[in-house]
Amino acid sequence: MDDILRKNIEGSIEVHSRLLEVCLPAMRAAADALITAYRTGHKAIFFGNGGSAADAQHLAAEFLGRYLRERRPLPALALHANASAVTAIANDYGYDQVFSRQLEALAVPGDVAVGISTSGNSPSVIEALLVARRMGVQTIGLTAVSGGRMRELVDILIAAPSSETPRVQECHILVGHALCDAVEQAIVAAPAAMEASAAVNK
Repeated sequence: MDDILRKNIEGSIEVHSRLLEVCLPAMRAAADALITAYRTGHKAIFFGNGGSAADAQHLAAEFLGRYLRERRPLPALALHANASAVTAIANDYGYDQVFSRQLEALAVPGDVAVGISTSGNSPSVIEALLVARRMGVQTIGLTAVSGGRMRELVDILIAAPSSETPRVQECHILVGHALCDAVEQAIVAAPAAMEASAAVNK
């Protein structure tokens, strides 16, 4: 039992030790994209399946509430969270449309769409990214080392340096928390810019 537990922790530490070197430039670009969106009165839209859905909802909640600092709420959506919409769209159009149809209704240029898929090939995530591209919505992808189809479809790819789903998911939530911190610190440091943009967009 100790060996099993130790192997999991040591494996996670090993992947995390490579995460910064491999992903820092993409993380910086993702943080800049989110900061720009929020400073111009726009929003972040998260989507994924299974554990990635949990990460999407978790990160949307961090922006809507707060991460570590007091500040105004930042608009964010997790597209799987509306069970009626998801099941209606899946029933009427097919599950691969559950995110894309919502994104088409809710997103506007200036928003940031964040697709999360450990394989990079989830059909529902890929369809949403294709719609985002057609709409001119900037995209961020969180995936594993291979990138899958997502690699060719997103503006910013954050590919965790592992092919093991648990290790990839652990990297995703760490990256998400780092992005929350970067965005929050930028917004707190210059709240006037965001307030002015929000007023203009009303």
